[in-house]
This record gives sequence, structure tokens and C-alpha cells, in this order.
Amino acid sequence: MSPTTLLTAAIAACALCALLFLVQAMRCARARRAGATSMHALVTLVFVLAGLCVALVGGNLLTWTRLTHESPAAQLTFARTGDRAYDAVVAFADGRVEHFPMRGDEWQVDARVLKWRPMANLMGFDTLFRLERLSGRYADLDTERSATHTVHRLHADDQLDVWTLVRAAHARIVWMDALYGSAVYLPMADQASFDVSVGAGGLVARARNDEARKAIGGWH
Repeated sequence: MSPTTLLTAAIAACALCALLFLVQAMRCARARRAGATSMHALVTLVFVLAGLCVALVGGNLLTWTRLTHESPAAQLTFARTGDRAYDAVVAFADGRVEHFPMRGDEWQVDARVLKWRPMANLMGFDTLFRLERLSGRYADLDTERSATHTVHRLHADDQLDVWTLVRAAHARIVWMDALYGSAVYLPMADQASFDVSVGAGGLVARARNDEARKAIGGWH
């Protein structure tokens, strides 16, 4: 069963329970049973809130990608537009394509990873990842400290920050193994193209064409 189907089923179950208790609350109200009316109304509210929580948390997790083996995350292609300036074309694994202006000598992609314990894996909980940022770097440390920087978000704004919630409850979620950030960086060059994928150990970047291989070969 797909994650989307499971999420839809959970929301539908909460909605159905809320509806059933709402009907009971209305019946008790017509019968002038104040105590029973209050109880059923309270349970209705609980299921409504539960459904909203499932929708928010589940919807956020669907923006993360399930990771079983090394999984493609994005392809990056750079076109020089000036001195240490590039246009980056990012083709995501879900089909999205976005353009980002970049400054620097190198590019860096950051991701967040949620890793489950083996028992949770057996239950269908695969490692999850989400690309977070694309940023420019300078090879020279002094330039890095003083030059213009570019940083771009690689995912939509969160209505609910699941990462913060999971981090706060990490010690109490016994089936979660680890949550951590991962980053990879390589040099930018005109017409250079790179593959970014995610494995069990985090992000991996590889050259896709000769321009990228030459850039890596001459990297200082």
C-alpha cells in the first residue's frame, strides 16, 4: 500500500469517527442529555484534531523521499554568466526543474535524513530524505568570509516542521535509529553537469559529463 493511500485512509478513518460521534452528540442534544452530549462532542473534537494532525504530519512526510538503496535526488547543470557567477539548472527526481543564480567556485547541496531501525524497516518504514538547500562556496577561505553568498531552498515551505517535532521526541521514538544532516560539494564549471543521489551513508555526487570531470580533475 502506498504512503499516499495510507495517509488518505487514516484521515478518512478520523473523519468517519468524528462524523459518527457528531451524530450521536446531536441525538443526545435532542434528547436533552447534557452529559452525553458534552462527552460525544468532546470525542468528536478529538477525532477532528487527530485528523488534522495526521494530515499535517503525513502531508509533510510525503515531501520526503523513501530511500531503500541509493536513490537519485537531482541533476545539476551549470552555465557561466560572469566571473564566479553561474545559472544552475536543478532537475529533481520528481520531475520539477528550477533555475537558481549562483555565486562562487563550488556548489553545495544539503539534505536531511531520517533513518529507522531494522524492525521498523521490516514494517515498511524506509529511510527518508529531503533536499534542503543549494548554496555557493568559495575555494579561498578569505574570499568565503567576505564575498557575496547565494543560498536557495530546495523544498516548499513547511506548514508543520516535522524535523523539529521528531528531533524533540527522538529519545522517545524507539523505532527511529538516527536523524542527521548530510551535504556534498563539488566545483562549478561552465556546462558541467552532476548527479546527486542519496545512499544509506548520505549524499553522493558524481560527474555526468566531461566538463564536470575536468572540473573535478583540476579542483584545488
